[in-house]
Amino acid sequence: MDKALRPCHKPRFPFEGAGGQGTCNVGVIQPKARMMQLTERRSEGLLRVYDVVVPAAELQQKLNAKIEEVRPRVRINGFRPGKVPASHIRKVYGPSMMQDIINETVQNSTRESLEKINARPAAEPSLDLKSDINQVVAGQSDLQFELTLEIIPEFEPADLKAIAVTRPVAPVTDEQVDTSLTELAKAHRGFEDKDGAAAEGDAVVLDFVGKIDGEAFEGGSAEGAQVVIGSKQFIPGFEEQLIGAKAGEARTLNVSFPEDYGVAALKGKAATFETKVAIVRAPKSGEPDDAWAAELGFESLNALKAALRGRIESEHGGQSRAKAKRALFDQLDKLHSFDLPPRMVDAEFNQIWRQIEQDRAQGQADPSDEGKSDDDLRTEYRAIAERRVRLGLVLAAIGRLHKIEVSDQEVSQAIAAQARNFPGQERQVFEAYQRNPNLVASVRAPIYEEKVVDYMLELVSVTNETVSRDALFADDDAPVVAEPKTTKKLKAKAED
Repeated sequence: MDKALRPCHKPRFPFEGAGGQGTCNVGVIQPKARMMQLTERRSEGLLRVYDVVVPAAELQQKLNAKIEEVRPRVRINGFRPGKVPASHIRKVYGPSMMQDIINETVQNSTRESLEKINARPAAEPSLDLKSDINQVVAGQSDLQFELTLEIIPEFEPADLKAIAVTRPVAPVTDEQVDTSLTELAKAHRGFEDKDGAAAEGDAVVLDFVGKIDGEAFEGGSAEGAQVVIGSKQFIPGFEEQLIGAKAGEARTLNVSFPEDYGVAALKGKAATFETKVAIVRAPKSGEPDDAWAAELGFESLNALKAALRGRIESEHGGQSRAKAKRALFDQLDKLHSFDLPPRMVDAEFNQIWRQIEQDRAQGQADPSDEGKSDDDLRTEYRAIAERRVRLGLVLAAIGRLHKIEVSDQEVSQAIAAQARNFPGQERQVFEAYQRNPNLVASVRAPIYEEKVVDYMLELVSVTNETVSRDALFADDDAPVVAEPKTTKKLKAKAED
């Protein structure tokens, strides 16, 4: 894009009161250019191309108005404040001011053009300047540019009341609560020093130094580390070889890093760990009781059990909703067929493909993709991209039809929740969102989607089906709550 069409920038004029603000007002619709000409040159499917012409006389009028606006505040050596002739301002600063006027005019003309044709662009329109910018700045040529955009397809959303979905639900059993209580007790019961050898479930406090081919490697050493035998927090073989160790004993552990280890340099490598055991500790004995529950901040053991039941019910409820959402999206995908904006599909596919390449580099590629050519994978994942775009447009249409909106307060609350994940840096997080509208949009979008989904689930026919917890959480390509971090989940995420 020509620099005359660049984004807003700070003014370059020596007048007071600018406050460091740019001269464009992005997002604010300016008065319509009186003489702008708009001509459709091409219309194919969702593609629209327009020729836009803003006469030179209109630009000169704006320049004259701008000069008169700033003249009382201009400071130039040799002239008294506010007495600089308009002709001198035009000579010295006219080209720079015209650059700003052109930039503002292009943006306003683009908005006006979209209003005239009553179009909803699927993505940011592209602009191609056709004029000689030097002649435009000099007032010798009209401003002419080509406006290219893809529009949102027009379609009628399906009747939600005619859609039926099944929602799996799983009751919370006493056994599940007791299992959760036992796991909590294991994690929080603590340890006490013991004499004798370490056994399964014991905690061993030790120093260790890891070596590969006799050389210590980065991140492979620690002092005073506590290892709980059987917790599987360390690589395979590490914890098991500490069984039988006693305080004061030195042991050399021989292990191999897994092939899918997170550090590429260590994948599959054989290593030795020279250890020195300091303390052996055994789990404290005793069953969970009111006193133990009080240590965790609960009034009684029953209050703790009630809290655990509530947490499990919340987990079940979230998974039930996620699967109902996926079933709903399956229905919406079947009921809607319309042309998709190619740029939107390309953008979605490129995002997916970047994730695939990243996962490959980290050795986390989806096993189901093994043996497939890149061409086959591109075809498969492009279909996923198309589904996502189609569902996104359907949800947007339903939300618009039923006037569903996300308030600024809801967005602010979501940003505040994210800021709390960075203790001590909350202010920097808020400032980052203030500076970047795209970040705010990334927060608003999922809130909007969930509000539309909640609305739809109130209107469609939902039948509950009682299932077991295992069936509810069965991995049938439906982990649809969180954003995928690996391509293994991308295909499932297509349901969202």
